[in-house]
Amino acid sequence: MGLVVQKFGGTSVGTSERIQNVASRVIEEKEAGNNVVVVVSAMGKTTDELVSLSKELNENPSKREMDMLLTTGEQITISLLSMALQAKGYDAVSLTGWQAGMKTEEVHGNARITNIETARIKQYLKENKIVVVAGFQGITENNEITTLGRGGSDTTAVALAAALEAEKCDIYTDVTGVYTTDPRYVKGARKLNSISYDEMLELANLGAGVLHPRAVEFAKNYEVKLEVRSSLEKERGTIIKEEAEMEDNLLVRGIAFEDNISRVTVIGMEDDIYTLPSIFSLLAKHHINVDIIVQSVTSAKSAVSFSVKTEELQRTLSVLEAQKRYLQYEEVEHENGLSKVSIVGSGMVSNPGVAAKMFEVLQDSKVQVKMVSTSEIKVSTVIVQKDMVKAVEALHETFELTNERVGK
Repeated sequence: MGLVVQKFGGTSVGTSERIQNVASRVIEEKEAGNNVVVVVSAMGKTTDELVSLSKELNENPSKREMDMLLTTGEQITISLLSMALQAKGYDAVSLTGWQAGMKTEEVHGNARITNIETARIKQYLKENKIVVVAGFQGITENNEITTLGRGGSDTTAVALAAALEAEKCDIYTDVTGVYTTDPRYVKGARKLNSISYDEMLELANLGAGVLHPRAVEFAKNYEVKLEVRSSLEKERGTIIKEEAEMEDNLLVRGIAFEDNISRVTVIGMEDDIYTLPSIFSLLAKHHINVDIIVQSVTSAKSAVSFSVKTEELQRTLSVLEAQKRYLQYEEVEHENGLSKVSIVGSGMVSNPGVAAKMFEVLQDSKVQVKMVSTSEIKVSTVIVQKDMVKAVEALHETFELTNERVGK
């Protein structure tokens, strides 16, 4: 008897009918002779509704109380799914994140998993129970409830698969797999049969919403076999593994994009070795995630630009303003209404002309590039948000990702 971890997202459990469907998928795996651990998200838009409700009462609620509130969403789902499984004659037990032994660091709203105490889950599995675990949540050493950030149920599932040494981890969602880009925006997007951990990690970090980046990190670090597949359609999905097949020598495997990006520019700091550490250590201390960074120097003065999510802009500006005397800058400028478009592919390592081709395509499409970041397997650009879809469509066509051969 093997062990399989299944994860079902909010859309998959959005109604009682869909919870019944999930129960059937779980039972199929159980009937195949496997032990099953199921990780679920909150139903549908429950998390958004809870956030909205909190704003009606307090415009700036504490992160601790938000964690207390938001973790109730998954608790509803685990109970309902366990009831559905029991009604079908299967012994199921629901566990919150802390009951499942999910230990995290002391950060509310975006905690990282530090350890998983698996004894309780293993005991239930030994008793032949189906274990249903609430995703997205854990508990600190001081018994404070925490959440893992948006998409944290993916991380819960993969972390459990690693800790329990599961044979595989299936991520069920409302799409049939990982696509060359978001099929809701680009009609020619194609599903890939497989993709490497590194490529998937880049895509996830760059805005592809199909998997949480931390989940991919866990999968890569612990060699967890992952498959992204549909909860509604019974077909194979996309396998995520160490090395994916190079399909028809494609240099670019996917295009990720993300809107609501802002650029912040700190002007007039002294040009010395302390400039960058002083800014970014300060932002890291306040848990502000910075993405693309560009520095320019003129007349011994430094201008440092970086991108943040627009939702983090005001907090970023407030932190910088509060520390103006320490940082000794002249002024801070910012620009909203931006987006990030990125191409990803392991084939880019040995093909230096890919970036040039990308810039040529954007130029031909009259898309202005404001910032650039590169790695061995990706090139990211910050552009005006109104040009985002146009840029993605042009790049998708140029790099032949609409070709029928992709994913075959």
